[in-house]
Amino acid sequence: QLELVESGGGLVEAGKSLRISCVASEPSFTNYAVAWFRQAPGKEREFLATIDAIGTTTYYADSVKGRFYIDRDNAKLIAYLIIRSLEPDDSAVYYCAAKWSHIDYPPEMAAMNYWGKGTLVTVSS
Repeated sequence: QLELVESGGGLVEAGKSLRISCVASEPSFTNYAVAWFRQAPGKEREFLATIDAIGTTTYYADSVKGRFYIDRDNAKLIAYLIIRSLEPDDSAVYYCAAKWSHIDYPPEMAAMNYWGKGTLVTVSS
């Protein structure tokens, strides 16, 4: 019943910053931890960042810590992923997912209750 819709992807230049969004359909979103994943063609889906339901605890994959930032605005039912200093290897479909209540690190994809359909980020060089 919880729908997640990612937006904000597109064609961007290497070195620039980008904020992508995950908009939830209903207020129950405020009781879910959120995680961001990405998947490039021919590669496995990888975990990027997660945030607890309140927005006080965050965890990041070591590979993106310091360059990727996760945040949420529960009043707007939105979670964000901010990517700085984009690289061509960042090109992928970015997915948000939500898990009831408990934040896990790292989160298990199979444990996520809801997934968005993804937003495509293409980084030009």
